Amino acid sequence: MTTQIAVRLPDELVEFIDATVSAGEASSRAAVVTSALERELRRHIAARDVQILAAATSTPSDLDGLAKYASTLTIDLG
Repeated sequence: MTTQIAVRLPDELVEFIDATVSAGEASSRAAVVTSALERELRRHIAARDVQILAAATSTPSDLDGLAKYASTLTIDLG
């Protein structure tokens, strides 16, 4: 499902969008805007994930001791 919305953009952005479509890099103005918003959504999700990982690594893990021990083991691959 899609919803049509109206947005006002600076002339420079509209010129960029139109040039992108004219160059064949996108099929329509809507495609350019959709691509930009999807990219921004992915950036937002990645930034949130970084915050989650940063919080998770700032507290000691139950597996830290096991990882330290495992790093001292020699594995015979031959």
